[in-house]
Amino acid sequence: MKSLKERILELKKEKNAVILAHYYQEADIQDVADYVGDSLGLSQEAMKVDADIILFAGVHFMAETAKILNPTKKVILPDLKAGCSLADSCPPDLFKKFIDAHPDHVVITYINCSAEVKALSDIVCTSSNAVKIVESIPKDTPIIFAPDKNLGKYVSQKTGRDMLLWDGSCVVHEAFSLDKLIALYKKNPDAKIIAHPESETHILKTAAYIGSTAGMIEFVKTDPSKKFIVATEAGILHKMQQEVPDKILIPAPAEEDNTCACSECGYMKMNTLQKVYDCLLNESPEINVPADIMKKALIPIERMLELSK
Repeated sequence: MKSLKERILELKKEKNAVILAHYYQEADIQDVADYVGDSLGLSQEAMKVDADIILFAGVHFMAETAKILNPTKKVILPDLKAGCSLADSCPPDLFKKFIDAHPDHVVITYINCSAEVKALSDIVCTSSNAVKIVESIPKDTPIIFAPDKNLGKYVSQKTGRDMLLWDGSCVVHEAFSLDKLIALYKKNPDAKIIAHPESETHILKTAAYIGSTAGMIEFVKTDPSKKFIVATEAGILHKMQQEVPDKILIPAPAEEDNTCACSECGYMKMNTLQKVYDCLLNESPEINVPADIMKKALIPIERMLELSK
């Protein structure tokens, strides 16, 4: 009997489908994907796709972004309930009131938000290019940055720009325990701490490198150190270890003791290999975005992609 992976690969061929997966997906899903990446890489890849169906193994806002960039293609997501705590922290109606209360501000939103919030924005950014996007705005222009206040604070420090921050955050990146991290570092003084900028300031202060998931992978590849403590969602360790099989990677500890004593995104882990197969077989659940929202949201995404070339 054929394995689930083999059946998925056959179905993919049969239906002219492509699987895009985020680094935070479980290892089995990453292994059947055509492309594994961070939000920026996945957005860029979604534009190049020459397939009839895009199966997005990630969370809802990522699949929406793929649909906005490929309005004529069928975009499917293994589990419609795979949301995002950060996107949920910025409801479109409240965000619109916030923007209306601060006219003359350029609105920059992190890609981890709903299509409706993107449609209210001037430009979108990812953790890979947030500093570059903010620096592209004239210095005398006030900026609203949403929804992640931790990324906003980090970018503000890097650029010297005083931005108006929306009060949103990611539960996964706020779950790291500073005390446990320090204790872990004391046991591994030869390790370098690397962190995602969605983490809180006190975690970022401990880091030798701060960057996007793709940036972190690149750093461990090029840095001469042999041991790293990794402060982001633990799913990244699969691809990272493949890139550096000779190095030791330790997940940063979370406040709560869970299955891996690391920080995992429950939403990302809602997708399973079985759900990927069922999704391809049935070509559902399908992601649809209202035409007017799609049209408005495309503008800030295209601005970002243009600036990221």
